[in-house]
Amino acid sequence: MNELTEIVDNLENRISKLLHKYEVLKNNYNQLQEELTNANGENFQLQQELKNSGEQIESLKAANAMLGSTEYKRETKLKINSLIKEIDQCIVQLSE
Repeated sequence: MNELTEIVDNLENRISKLLHKYEVLKNNYNQLQEELTNANGENFQLQQELKNSGEQIESLKAANAMLGSTEYKRETKLKINSLIKEIDQCIVQLSE
């Protein structure tokens, strides 16, 4: 009978330790999930800032070329031609 009690006590201790480890791992998992969510939000925000910065750079290049700089003149001409084509397409669609 003593052996059976020892076995039961041993099992209870093991189960208790496993439950404690489970709770620790569960808390760790929840914390990591929260950190991942925060990192994803920050990543999205940084991507938006990068996109906006790229658009600003393109606008500044075009403005610089229009002010007489020859550095980005070719790019500006291509962009203007592209915009003219889009406007022409819009006019054709409106006239139909």
